Amino acid sequence: MTMAETRDGSKLTARDREILRDVILTHILSGEPVSSRAVAKHGRLNLSAATIRNVMADLEEWGYLVHPHTSAGRLPTPAAYHLFIDSMMPARRLPARERRYIDDSFNASHGDAEHFMGVATHLLSELSQQVGIVVTPALGDTVLKAIEFIPVAPRKVLCVVVSGNGFVDSKVIEIEGEITREELLRISNYLTESFGGQSLREARDRLLRMMSEERVQMDRLLASAIDLAREGLAVHSGPDLLVDGASALLSRPELSDIQRVRRMFETFADKARLVQILNRCLEGGGMRVIIGEDSDLTLELGFSLVACPYGAGEARDKPLGTIGIFGPSRMEYEKVIPLVSYLSETLSRALAGSFPAMGKS
Repeated sequence: MTMAETRDGSKLTARDREILRDVILTHILSGEPVSSRAVAKHGRLNLSAATIRNVMADLEEWGYLVHPHTSAGRLPTPAAYHLFIDSMMPARRLPARERRYIDDSFNASHGDAEHFMGVATHLLSELSQQVGIVVTPALGDTVLKAIEFIPVAPRKVLCVVVSGNGFVDSKVIEIEGEITREELLRISNYLTESFGGQSLREARDRLLRMMSEERVQMDRLLASAIDLAREGLAVHSGPDLLVDGASALLSRPELSDIQRVRRMFETFADKARLVQILNRCLEGGGMRVIIGEDSDLTLELGFSLVACPYGAGEARDKPLGTIGIFGPSRMEYEKVIPLVSYLSETLSRALAGSFPAMGKS
């Protein structure tokens, strides 16, 4: 077979596909190499072990199965998983119960954008029993659309920052003196008019320059505006990576080798490299399933990455970051792919300030 024929499985017969599908599903459940006898015992194909063994030998020759030297069984290759995902796996929606659980978790989270991203990371891991990852946005590069200050308690003000791509961030700021609601409205309007259209980093740098200038002629309201904006527009330097659930993989047979465990934790420790690889993997946008030799990240550990960009609201074509699940290649793709997709949509809505999501049953 040519590489193209291997990728699309166009030369496989219906029987070839059924046997390959059975091997993949059996391996996903067991984590062990799959023998022809194990496939025959299922009884779904009504074929002898000898016939199945011959077909499995052909599938190995064509690059869909690999035969470990220490075992009588075979394992699916990345090409087999890609074929399974592309043409053998039934399309699935995330079950209504899990959609409601995700929606309830976000509805109960009245925090800022960073908190929402942490919730998403934990849910990815909890619901997949794999590693959940979220690449956070470089907020300093987002363009300011509006900023608003709202009194929430004595000496406490809620700062709401809206960026041009719909991203909404909020944080509570403690203030030294009393500022009336009317004064906060004037400050909000002044800062929106003066700094709208600039990146958050540019706006904050300009504010810091204003603070260093002579303030003798600066009235109290402008001084208060600068102090509030300095806190409200505080941004980190670039994208960061949130990781949850790495320890949950330690019981998997794929990680029985201590050297592989060490490599996995070294990979997660090098966040800058991991962010770079994840962003490069997702060039072009949309849902991506990256397996084995598809990238350095998955090749090093023999893992798969199911990842999708997220934005703010419906603006996922202008992504803020990446959300995904990372783990051994025998993951349950029928469950993992719709889970990543739904959490990407839900996080996008939450970051645009348009939650509750109201998932449909």
